[in-house]
Amino acid sequence: MQKLSLSQTLQQKLSPQQIQFIKLLQIPTAELDTRIEEELEINPALEEGMDDDYGDSDGDDPFSDEYEDDYKDRSDDLDVDNYLRDEEYAGYKMQGDGGYQEEEREMPLAMRSTLTDSLLQQFGYLNLDDQQRLIGLQLIGSIENDGYIRRSLQAIVNDLAFSHNVFTDVEELEEVLKKIQTFDPPGIAARTLQECLVLQLQRKDQADINVRLAIRIIEDFFDEFSKKHYDKIQKRLNISEDRLKCAIQLITKLNPKPGSVEGEEGTAQYLMPDFILTNNNGKLELSLNSRNAPELRISRSFAEMLDTYEKSNKNNKTLKETVTFVKQKLDAAKWFIDAIKQRQATLLKTMNAIVKFQYDFFITGDETKLRPMILKDIANLIGMDVSTVSRVANSKSVQTEFGIYPLKYFFSEGISTESGEDVSSREVKNILKDLIDNEPKSNPLSDDKLEKILNERGYNIARRTVAKYREQLNIPVARLRKQL
Repeated sequence: MQKLSLSQTLQQKLSPQQIQFIKLLQIPTAELDTRIEEELEINPALEEGMDDDYGDSDGDDPFSDEYEDDYKDRSDDLDVDNYLRDEEYAGYKMQGDGGYQEEEREMPLAMRSTLTDSLLQQFGYLNLDDQQRLIGLQLIGSIENDGYIRRSLQAIVNDLAFSHNVFTDVEELEEVLKKIQTFDPPGIAARTLQECLVLQLQRKDQADINVRLAIRIIEDFFDEFSKKHYDKIQKRLNISEDRLKCAIQLITKLNPKPGSVEGEEGTAQYLMPDFILTNNNGKLELSLNSRNAPELRISRSFAEMLDTYEKSNKNNKTLKETVTFVKQKLDAAKWFIDAIKQRQATLLKTMNAIVKFQYDFFITGDETKLRPMILKDIANLIGMDVSTVSRVANSKSVQTEFGIYPLKYFFSEGISTESGEDVSSREVKNILKDLIDNEPKSNPLSDDKLEKILNERGYNIARRTVAKYREQLNIPVARLRKQL
């Protein structure tokens, strides 16, 4: 027997405007221009330029302390801080957040020949029949940006059959692939690192005994070479240490990513600071990048259009729909302008708290002056949620007299010392890096030895923490750092 029941639940949902503000707060300065351009295109009620009639009627600077103190009162309609505690919501006219799966935008660069263009040009000189040409084009299309073909040849055979109605086998693909592997740059179209290194060594003078020895090491002892078990290689080949050293040096000078010498891997990345911090005779002055403060206003013609419609015949159905459309665009434009101002205030409030917390570093530039700081410390200072600080710190940077730093750089854990004080993990990482840089290359320091040295210097740190910091610095274990 079916029963009917009534249950009452309370759910919190984000409106599109609230999602939009969250993402406005999160995106870096480089993407803000694009976001504003998109809004200008879809909303005719929004224009670029100053408007004395909109905003602070008393002429207050939106960057002033008064504006920042009044931030919460002005955002009552949004209840932003409550919503920022929720999880990520991706996809509302926005890019650059963790949930939006799209390639990161890059600064426009001058046109240049890509890796694929270069390979196709060389491919044109080969004397092939029609089927081999289709196979070759499919193989070139399967080469990734670093120069490797990682798809199996059998998968490419299947693609040719289903997509191009070309029936072939792995042996025929191997034959065409060997021709492509003779192209420049050396090592291109390799399927593994081992094959890539062998292809490059085969281009060198085969009369050189060191070249022949290097090829044999890669072909027969690649596993020992990758693990730097040089003593095993020397013993099995029955060669002198000097001979082995020459061969190893020859191998280490090869390019493990042949595709990176040109094309897609050659694009440059530009970092645009969101904040500018200057030291004026010992007084730190913080300002936003001017691109964070765009001049936006409500279209006067659109507002006048609404006034005209309001005075017209209210019974006209078409006119009512027009009035509704105009009101929606005006409300959206006003909200967007206010959201931009709230973004500016939140950014400044958060960055001012970071500068205050890490004042000694910003004065001296000495990394040892960095204090342990977590997101909660800043959230408590500015009276906002931790997730708000996280979104501000994400993909933002500040320009100082000592260089441009991402805001995440200033957040670190604390490590206790023998004196009872806490020091930033950043300081410990710098010491760890110096120890490894200056270690004997033939006998690198193990994590246990690094732990003992740090403990002797007064840092209470465990071996597993040393290993964690070493991995964060992208430094391999001692065995892989060994050099002849």
